[in-house]
Amino acid sequence: MRPRSLDELVGQEALLGPGRPLRRAIEAGEAGSLLLFGPPGVGKTTLARLVAELSGLVFEPFSAVLSGIKEVREALHEASARRARGGPATLLFVDEIHRFNKAQQDAFLAHVESGDIVLVGATTENPAFSVNAALLSRSRVVQLQPLDDVALATLIDRALADEERGLGHLRLRITDAARTRLAFFAGGDARRALTVLEAAASLAAAAGDRIDVVEIAEAAQQRVLAHDKDGDQHFDLLSAFHKSLRNSDADAAVYWLARSLEAGADPLQAARRMIAMAAEDIGLADPMALQIATSAMLAFERMGLPEGRLPLAEAALYLATAPKSRGVAAAIDAAMSEVREGRQHAVPLHLRNAPTKLAKELGHGQAYRYAPDEPGHVADMDCLPEPLVGKRFYRPGDWGFEAKVRERLEDIARRRKER
Repeated sequence: MRPRSLDELVGQEALLGPGRPLRRAIEAGEAGSLLLFGPPGVGKTTLARLVAELSGLVFEPFSAVLSGIKEVREALHEASARRARGGPATLLFVDEIHRFNKAQQDAFLAHVESGDIVLVGATTENPAFSVNAALLSRSRVVQLQPLDDVALATLIDRALADEERGLGHLRLRITDAARTRLAFFAGGDARRALTVLEAAASLAAAAGDRIDVVEIAEAAQQRVLAHDKDGDQHFDLLSAFHKSLRNSDADAAVYWLARSLEAGADPLQAARRMIAMAAEDIGLADPMALQIATSAMLAFERMGLPEGRLPLAEAALYLATAPKSRGVAAAIDAAMSEVREGRQHAVPLHLRNAPTKLAKELGHGQAYRYAPDEPGHVADMDCLPEPLVGKRFYRPGDWGFEAKVRERLEDIARRRKER
């Protein structure tokens, strides 16, 4: 059922609809080198084949998972030889191009420059991170989107009607509910939709002439959620989780946590993200946040799944509903900036350690005052280097526990002025 023309390719109308710039370039044979970026089953390989056909190029497919640089060099040599004989150029299609390292990717450059090949790479990961800059600058990056339910429904109906390439010879029909459920199971992946449809058709053909929800559920068994172990989808889920926590959206936070867990992501990564978020985005607005996030990680390590999902969810809901403040993060960032960019001031004498007689004779520790013995537990003593006295790094907000911290700092400042 692979589309044989741009008109048969569905789901990418924003890129390939009539009159769109990319479509016009492909139809004119001037698409050039492309990097096709998108999840599985959205038409990357199909589009590469159509580009080759419409441009009059020899289609040479490679998988970076199965082929090494030796095979690639052989293909490049053959492409150069074919061109030298007056033959057509070659469209070298490299699936999973991000699996090639920088040196392997560099092997394509000279042949792209010479025109011996048109390079079309396909990747499920953001090419800005996985493809070297030299190839990026010579290619058009095309992001393909997951197929929506309308596009999947079109493919499903087309496959059931087509007697030459599809399942038309079975004379099966599909209920609206079954079509909707199949699109749900596919999750934007045309390949998965057709695979499940074929299995469901076998079940239906043995029992009658109709594919219903029962056949779809049995054929699909379990929905496979979009996720990659260490690629864009994985980090997008973590990013959505973190930003939902930061935005105090408890429902979104627990949803993205559930998505990660159901997709098979390492739950400890979500736990570590919550610990970081508690310190960075909540801080002293709620000092319990860091304790709860850390305890949730410890509880999960002790319990594992499925019970371990509960302390993770509890922590996520607590962090999402906690008051937020970047006061702690801003304070340490400002202090580190001062350390990196300012002078390296000496430690004031009264704060220096005095373990020896010589150190004491040099004035170390002199005039030091023990704050717990002072009225209000505040000594009349500056602890910053003299050039930095009075500089503020930490500025607490007026929300949550930090409001009390602000009051305490104001009281400390007042007591110092009174002395």
